[in-house]
Amino acid sequence: MPTPSPRLDQLLCFSLYGASMAVNRVYKPLLDALGITYPQYLVLNVLWEDDGQAIGAIAERLALESSTITPLVKRLEAAGMLTRARNPGDERQVLVHLTEQGRALQERTHCLGETLFAAAGLPVEQLVALNRQVQAFRDAVAAHTTGH
Repeated sequence: MPTPSPRLDQLLCFSLYGASMAVNRVYKPLLDALGITYPQYLVLNVLWEDDGQAIGAIAERLALESSTITPLVKRLEAAGMLTRARNPGDERQVLVHLTEQGRALQERTHCLGETLFAAAGLPVEQLVALNRQVQAFRDAVAAHTTGH
């Protein structure tokens, strides 16, 4: 007799997908009020960590293709959040820098984490531990798929 397939709720991939969707639903109204999308928020986070990065470096940090990052950066530039310029040392690279408006937005995004923590109703220590576990899981799966 064949082994029965696991039920949907027993699939880790579905649980992670559902958790991601739930987080996005919590974030969406807050991001809408700030005038940015979730992918734009991620790009800004990369620059808040280390301003003045090449589009390729931003893409690598977010595990995305440069062709996905470029339109996000262009929309953020049009909104006055950042600037793009060719790297004088390597004309092939486009460097991205935050504007004052982009830097100022960082302070206004603290509500996202606070809202998420409140929505989860779990102790901060437990959420921090969960984040570390998910990161370790992500890194292990990524290493498996890239052969590293």
